[in-house]
Amino acid sequence: MNSLELRVVELESKISFQDHTIGELNEVITDQQKMIDSILKRIKQLEQNAQQSTEIRKPHEELPPPHY
Repeated sequence: MNSLELRVVELESKISFQDHTIGELNEVITDQQKMIDSILKRIKQLEQNAQQSTEIRKPHEELPPPHY
């Protein structure tokens, strides 16, 4: 092979490696985004639960204490 052919083969090899690496990075980013979406959904649920459990009720809505 001449010098030009070797350079072309080397460039093709580098491009192939870069394509593979980009594919792997894309998978990692996709998995991380799914995890972030799941965490955000859970945080929203927890915020709603906390908000509902700390709502102040009106006196007529309150249940009497258990010792009555």
